[in-house]
Amino acid sequence: MSTTSKAASAETMVREIASRAHAPYSGFRVGAVLEDLDGNLHAGCNVESASIGLSLCAERAALAAAWSCGMRSFKRVWIYTPTPEPTRPCGACREMLLRCAGDMGVILLCDGEPVERTRLARLLPGAAREARRSP
Repeated sequence: MSTTSKAASAETMVREIASRAHAPYSGFRVGAVLEDLDGNLHAGCNVESASIGLSLCAERAALAAAWSCGMRSFKRVWIYTPTPEPTRPCGACREMLLRCAGDMGVILLCDGEPVERTRLARLLPGAAREARRSP
């Protein structure tokens, strides 16, 4: 599959997966799709709990899905939010993605026109870079 068609598939998938989010408290449905080095896509959506600390963000859900398939290295992550402007991941997701998956491309999508493209390391400057541990 070409890079262009892979991106189109991921963009469709990330919007679809956001619609499956469980967000009864915030109403903020988020989708995330990680592309591993083999080109496989791993999706996750946010799942909220009445106890906010127990809620799971879409980015960490996608990371858990990928890790459960044995994937440890990634090219990029697409993140979709139903907002007029792109929304960056929370600090916990930035930290988990960087520590567990390393630096990668980040594509932030929304309902508006702008698409933000950046690198994960730019979203978490000055992060401690301890070596990733193998399972």
